[in-house]
Amino acid sequence: MTAGDVRTSGPRTAASRRTVGVALALLSGVGVAVQSRINGELGVRLGDGVAAATVSFGVGLLVLLVLVPATPTGRRGLRAVRDALRDRSLRPWQCLGGLCGAFLVATQGLTVHALGVAVFTVAVVAGQSASSLAVDRAGIGPTGRQPVTGPRLAGAVLTVLAVLLAVGERLGNPATLALAVLPALAGVGIAWQQAVNGRVRVAARSTLAATLINFAVGTGGLLTAYAVDVAARGWPTGSWPREPWLYLGGPIGIVFIAIAAAVVPLTGVLLLGLATIAGQIVGAVGLDLIAPPAAGRPGPTTLVGAALALLAVTIAAARTGRPKIRA
Repeated sequence: MTAGDVRTSGPRTAASRRTVGVALALLSGVGVAVQSRINGELGVRLGDGVAAATVSFGVGLLVLLVLVPATPTGRRGLRAVRDALRDRSLRPWQCLGGLCGAFLVATQGLTVHALGVAVFTVAVVAGQSASSLAVDRAGIGPTGRQPVTGPRLAGAVLTVLAVLLAVGERLGNPATLALAVLPALAGVGIAWQQAVNGRVRVAARSTLAATLINFAVGTGGLLTAYAVDVAARGWPTGSWPREPWLYLGGPIGIVFIAIAAAVVPLTGVLLLGLATIAGQIVGAVGLDLIAPPAAGRPGPTTLVGAALALLAVTIAAARTGRPKIRA
């Protein structure tokens, strides 16, 4: 989709596309919750959260290195990014969103086992909601400056309240709050990552190419961090697990990053973030229902919190207007 497509489409068409974008973001949020559980377990098995993050991103990068060059749109997208960097319509710093994704995956491996998926999610949400407002207001994303309207602000506040309600029963241990600082910082980075990846997507005109750049940058950052980790603490003490599903974090991340890069021009950073957050809440609750953690199945307040998060997305989506992509 080009900028002209968004500008010339009628209000109903734009609204329907925004609705599809929100639905896709909800599904990707469910994937993030599943990815958090997978990478957290892999970190425990390996005895090293940074190693688990490096494996997760590395597997995703290998998949993309095979997939992108094999498709004409992928090859054209990489050439388009090269040309955009040369003519400075795309700046090098706008290609660094993968570093924030790498940090998020690293926090999954380092903290999910101790915090649980639900508390991990509330920490990410707290950072992501506030950061999304700031990123949209600053105009970092491809839609340019987005005003902080009443519905958007209400949606962000309701989302934080919804997550606090959903996981309130699990925040009684003060020791977990200090550890939750890491995913909170990761949440701040997610909004910036979604914004700059959206710009790369617009420049490349290829979601696959934008996703490959994200994973290449993130894997490079994680390899550097892992080298420092090995030098400081030695090789991981755990063993490589044999269950194939523990290596699916990277491919799930491909889907999440690709969806975010594709729909942010239609939704803006805040609405994309809120929809993803709602999906994460639903996914976290679903995981706890299907495979209950040590704390047991989620109670009524958790279910009410999940419903409130979905309501927050609906409120934030109301009267947001049609986003206009800025070249």
